[in-house]
Amino acid sequence: MAETIRVRLDGQIATVLLNRPEAFNAFDLEMIERLANHLMALAVDDTVRGIVISGEGKGFCAGGDLKWAVGYPQGPAAAFHVLAARLHQAVLEIRRMAKPVIAAVNGIAAGAGFSLALACDFRLMTRSAVLRQAYTSNGLCIDGGGTFILPRLVGLARALEIVAFDPPISSEQALTWGLVTRVIEDGRALEEAVKMAGELASRSLNSFGWSKQLLTDSFNTAFETHLERERTGLSGCAAHPDGQEGLAAFVEKRKPVFNR
Repeated sequence: MAETIRVRLDGQIATVLLNRPEAFNAFDLEMIERLANHLMALAVDDTVRGIVISGEGKGFCAGGDLKWAVGYPQGPAAAFHVLAARLHQAVLEIRRMAKPVIAAVNGIAAGAGFSLALACDFRLMTRSAVLRQAYTSNGLCIDGGGTFILPRLVGLARALEIVAFDPPISSEQALTWGLVTRVIEDGRALEEAVKMAGELASRSLNSFGWSKQLLTDSFNTAFETHLERERTGLSGCAAHPDGQEGLAAFVEKRKPVFNR
């Protein structure tokens, strides 16, 4: 049986490929468990400095496998209960790891695929690809952190419109609304995402990790508490070898060399 998640290492960059192309990479329980496990392993792998997630075939990810859910022995409610738990584990790994995670959206990203893409730090989307939240058109509500991240990207009013009407969102519209970082020509999403990951790998991973954590936590932290976390992070970065190198390079008027 083919591996439903394939991981490819290219130097410091790990590419995670969702590999059920015949189902547009829709998640069943085994597949989402494998994705969460791979992300956990990559998060603590010191040789990996950036992660790209994409899909094999014509789609990024069509969401949860509804046929699998309907056929689940304990029924669809139980199926979604266990499926969402593993999806949320994967999303938390993405949001909590100090490494940049880039979604290369090479085709349809719907349902859980939509939420997975939103959870990533950056989203590169091919020109012909489409985003759909899809849940509400099937009588469901969004999981995978989608209801948390979506209004923070597009605003509450726009998020409600997307939830209520479930419009197909083109790459051009997604870029205008701030849902994606860049629009890429068809067939080049993965290539450009790996290139972006390589560019980020040359920058300070410690600085990125602190900044990512502070931005993520800013939505549910009191202002005074957040200011103190910023101060702790700034001081910690200054004491880190990357911070010392960055300050020395500034004084010496040269380009810093991080992550040595």
